Amino acid sequence: MSDLNPSLNIVAYLKPSCGWSQGVRAIMRKYNLSFEDRDIINDPVQRQQMIEKSGQMLSPCVEINGHMLADVSGEEVEAFMLANSMVQPSGVEPDAPINAPCPDEVPQPQNMQFRS
Repeated sequence: MSDLNPSLNIVAYLKPSCGWSQGVRAIMRKYNLSFEDRDIINDPVQRQQMIEKSGQMLSPCVEINGHMLADVSGEEVEAFMLANSMVQPSGVEPDAPINAPCPDEVPQPQNMQFRS
């Protein structure tokens, strides 16, 4: 498997361990794409740059050849690249979920107490 489009310039503003961010990384691996992985948690400069470029604070944000995809999943990044012929369809399965939230964003079960 090789990078089908070496002319792609991809900058991904990601969290180190977030499910959404892992999904973006899985898509990059699926298509063997080179990209800059910018840590927005441990590097405040990168987070500020993401906010300035995307106009919002949610992540992941992925910039492909100057086009910013804000608050996206790996699934959405893949759909964008396929729709714009940046990559060719692939039957390879991603090595991680591409549309999964961060563990701290999953709704937790609530204990409910009913009074009679």
